[in-house]
Formats: sequence, C-alpha cells, structure tokens
Amino acid sequence: MNPALTRPRSVLFAPGNRADLMAKLPRSGPDAVVLDLEDAVPNTPEAKAEARTMTRDAARDLVAAFPRLNVFVRINALHSAYFADDLHALTPELAGVVVPKLESGAEAQAVEAALAEHGLNLPIMAGLETALGVWHAHDIMDVPAVLWAYFGAEDYTTDLGGTRLSEPSQTPNLEVLYARSRVALAARVAGVPALDIVVTRLNDDAAFSVDAAQGRALGYAGKLCIHPAQVPLCHGIFGPTPADTARARRLLDAAHAAAEAGRGVMTFEGQMIDEPMLAKARALIAQAEAAQTEAVHEEARHE
Repeated sequence: MNPALTRPRSVLFAPGNRADLMAKLPRSGPDAVVLDLEDAVPNTPEAKAEARTMTRDAARDLVAAFPRLNVFVRINALHSAYFADDLHALTPELAGVVVPKLESGAEAQAVEAALAEHGLNLPIMAGLETALGVWHAHDIMDVPAVLWAYFGAEDYTTDLGGTRLSEPSQTPNLEVLYARSRVALAARVAGVPALDIVVTRLNDDAAFSVDAAQGRALGYAGKLCIHPAQVPLCHGIFGPTPADTARARRLLDAAHAAAEAGRGVMTFEGQMIDEPMLAKARALIAQAEAAQTEAVHEEARHE
C-alpha cells in the first residue's frame, strides 16, 4: 500500500460492471481507486454476479500493472443480500475494502470477522451514510481495522428524510453541515483520514472546487471522485501548494533559529507561533514530499 494513502486526496470510483472504465482509472493519477459493486451496479442478482467476476479480474490487472496504485473494491452493505457473495470478489492484493452504510462499531467488527473467515486481512474504508452511521461515527472509526472513512450525503439525507440541496454555494449546504462536520470531527478524534462527499454535478469545475474547499475547511483529508476530471482539482485543493510548502519551511527555519537563540516565544510574519502551528507545518511538508515521491514514481512508470 502506498504510504501516501495515510492522507488520500482523491479516491476515484468506477462501476464494477464496466471493464473499460475500470481499466482507465489510473490515467488521472488518483491516490486510490474503487471498483464499485454497490450503487454503480444494477440491483439484481444477475448483474451483481457478473460484476463480481469483472471486478475481481480488473482488480488483479490493475494491481499487476500499477503496483503502487491503491486499489479498493466497494462491496454491498453488511445486511444486504449480496454481502456474503461479494466477499468472493476480494483478493489479498487489494489495498482495502470499502464497506458502505456501516452503522455501529459492532458492524465494523462483524465485517472484519467475515473477511477473516475468507482468509482476508484487508483494512476497511467505512461508509458513514445513514443517521445511525453518522451518530456512531467515532465508534465505527475506533475499530482498528477501519483505516479510512467517508461521508455519503445522498444516502444520509434519504435516510434522514431530508432534501439534498444541489446548487453550488459559497457556504456549505445546511442540510448536511452538521453530519459532515460530525464525521470530520470523529475522524480527527479517532486518527482516521476522512473523505468528503461526492459532487454529482459533472463538467462543473467551479461547483466541485467550491465544495472541495468547504470539505478541506471542515477538516477532510480528501474527496470521493466520480469523474477523472475531478482528480486534479482534488489534488490542487487538498494537497499543499508550492507557496504553502515554502512558507512552512520558512516557519520551521525561523523556529529552529529562535530555539538556538534561546527564545521561548517567537513571531513569524507578524503572527505569534505555537507548537500546533509548527506541527501543522511539519505535516504539510511531509505531505508535499510524499506527493513529490509519488509523482516521480508515476513519471518513471510512463517512461
């Protein structure tokens, strides 16, 4: 698994019944890809069975061709009629399994046990997409097998009986602001990177960028993507810019100089500096270096 996935910026989905789209997933350079057996596949036994075979083959091909690519499979929910059979589409080479609509820590543990029964030691990306899932977000993310989580606004508002507002706005949509914030807060407390909601308005870069910026402001590490064009937008918003990185380096250099001079209190560019700000600067530089390393590997793969 790519170490950069400790803070994934982009996770790109493709339907598990579309071999052509699954094969194209790496082209836009996402941090992780998801072959989807749930919402993207028609809800019939025949369609699900066909998608399992296609997904298993596609996952193996992607892992073999792109060994540094984080490949996930999203299965159907624990209590669905398809969950048990979906486990046969999973292989040990995957970076993890995406499990939608988890509603308690006990359910996350049940998924972990089911995977173990199939000889699979795969980490879980937990989908928090219902009222109970959001309510129990910390319990779910406190399960050791859960290494990532995402908030699903569409299913959440449906489960709650609310209405999803679709128009882009400079302020976060109020119908999901509480749940979106609660998931981000629970993820921070649990030490789990959280991925923000999808934007269903395709070919609207401005709407996506506004929504992604809101997610970053709320504390999300990255965003779920349903179109390749959304990936570079994610990387620009959730990844550190060269200016951010340069400022972080200047800040740490100034802190080092202050420490050597025996100054316990320091200012930098007109701002009082404390340890949390220094920790944030270190994390930003580490993220930038990880992204640069991955870019070098990506360039080498195409030479």
